Amino acid sequence: MTRIDRLNGKAAAVGAVLLLCISAAAPSGCSQSVRVGEEIPSDGGNVFVVPEADAAVTGEENDLRSYCPSNRCPPGHTTCPTSQFLCDVDLLTDLNNCGECGNKCPSKNSMCADGRCVLSCNSATELDCDGVPDNGCEAKPLSNDNCGYCGNKCPADKPCIDRGLLTSDFQCGCKPGELYCGGLFGNPDLGECLEPSHDDKNCGACGNACPPEGDGTREAQPNTYFGCFESACGKLKCKSGWGDCDLNPNNGCETNLSNNDDNCGTCGNRCLDGMTCDLMALGIAGAIPACMCPKGTTFCGATVTQGGVEVERMGNCRDLTSDPDHCGACGAPCPRDAPHAIAACVHGSCDWSCNSGWGDCNGSRDDGCETNLSSDPKNCGGCGVVCDGIAGQACVNGQCMVEPCDELRDAGGPPR
Repeated sequence: MTRIDRLNGKAAAVGAVLLLCISAAAPSGCSQSVRVGEEIPSDGGNVFVVPEADAAVTGEENDLRSYCPSNRCPPGHTTCPTSQFLCDVDLLTDLNNCGECGNKCPSKNSMCADGRCVLSCNSATELDCDGVPDNGCEAKPLSNDNCGYCGNKCPADKPCIDRGLLTSDFQCGCKPGELYCGGLFGNPDLGECLEPSHDDKNCGACGNACPPEGDGTREAQPNTYFGCFESACGKLKCKSGWGDCDLNPNNGCETNLSNNDDNCGTCGNRCLDGMTCDLMALGIAGAIPACMCPKGTTFCGATVTQGGVEVERMGNCRDLTSDPDHCGACGAPCPRDAPHAIAACVHGSCDWSCNSGWGDCNGSRDDGCETNLSSDPKNCGGCGVVCDGIAGQACVNGQCMVEPCDELRDAGGPPR
């Protein structure tokens, strides 16, 4: 407890006054106590000082308490039949003991929050619309009955659409000027919103594909084809990855935009020194050319060639000194099978770090981080940090438990 005293006309905050047991294992409990110090504010900030020997201590200052090792679990923690250590179950968060020992949350989508099993649905792929935890997240956000959220029903002429490119954006119907056309990924029941004024496969209407060879009256130039422009077929357009950067119609689209440092993705987009133009992967969205691989990184990926000429490169820039998937060299992943550990690449060599609350106390890589530092009284908060075994002291959240000695005596716990 912190309070304010008046000393010599100045405010002094007296706090963090702690008595430590010198001999907790003695038959009488705490045989001696030591006053650590007081926190007194100054212009330079709070500092801890040892009180003067002749300082008068009266009233609350003399009401100091001794703390002894405790084998009692703090609120929210308990020891279950499946426990390995004393008080190692957190009833507020444990999926297998949520609220009480043995109460396992029923669904893979469940989480234990404040001692109650609740569903945790990924709104991008699943919803819980019936409120029944036993069947988990039973609804999908890409549905006409629950478009994006529960109860959002789409009309028949405006089906539920995912308008997002890199992130989900579920809406009823397409944006103004777009058409909803089926056949996405070859599935006639799966559709997408398209811009009909420039879509070569749906030019002005769904399914109206433009013949790439045109009407036969004109000859296509190198790296060009006849496609859709302003909702009409027959416009000479550059093939994907190529550009007409010299504006000379006689040589067609002469520039490869996929690996051209002077024209990366578009004509005139010059990469800065130390960077190069590569195809940046975007998952289902495909790949786009981008200036990549700054100093200290290396391009890792595959190169596609046609006729002995490099036409595109698919991959990403990687830091070989720290990337666990490309540690020291492209395609050299670090092993990920160490228990309770995270694979790490340190200065180009594979290593691993322990998950929070776990430690490698035996120094063996074979069993990873084998020690539970949160609950093990022989390694409480760190390897070799031992709680009082004679008193049966519990380790909770990496700390050896203590309580006021008088409260422990009143409760019948240690010391006796």
